[in-house]
Amino acid sequence: MQMIALFIFLEILAAYMLGAIPSAVWIGKMMYGIDVRQHGSGNAGATNVIRVLGYKAGIPVMLIDVLKGWLAVQLPLWISISGLTPEILIYVRIGAALAAVLGHVYPIYVGFKGGKGVGTIAGAGISLFPLSLLIVLGIFIVVFATTHLVSLSSIIASLTFPLVVYFIMGVRHPGLVGLSLIVAVFIPVTHRKNIRRLIKGEENKFDFRRKKQSN
Repeated sequence: MQMIALFIFLEILAAYMLGAIPSAVWIGKMMYGIDVRQHGSGNAGATNVIRVLGYKAGIPVMLIDVLKGWLAVQLPLWISISGLTPEILIYVRIGAALAAVLGHVYPIYVGFKGGKGVGTIAGAGISLFPLSLLIVLGIFIVVFATTHLVSLSSIIASLTFPLVVYFIMGVRHPGLVGLSLIVAVFIPVTHRKNIRRLIKGEENKFDFRRKKQSN
């Protein structure tokens, strides 16, 4: 039992450290000499990197953020120990997903000021809810194509996520359903400032033609 507890602790810690990799901050500083948290929206995420530094920097940031969420949830499958039941393993992976997202939002490497967690949540979702995530991605794309608002698209997609998981995909595992509900709450919470700007009609739309912007 002690070995299992130690295994779970190390897996959760590894997931946090993976999620905390601040791809937006490190790429901005190493390649451009810019801390993206001091420009644009002030967010250490792919959308702000694209606004400030362009697609050449933003796309790698997006891919890394998704990859670290996926890796965090896959690790417990690759590194396991005897006595770990499938049920416990599911909850370890759920815990790893949460730890990775918290790492992204509160990264230890750069003063606990990170991004909003959308990409990392998507990466974890690819591992845990592949079909549900595909449907939610479709919802995101439809809203984004209509509004050009990344924040609104992320919020609506997150709110529909538990509905897709439970009613469309028929998932009944309490841990997985609970995780989908946490996502539906977490994303709007991390987008509080965006919600205020949306209500005021002040939220910036994403301009595909804009390659670089510093403000």
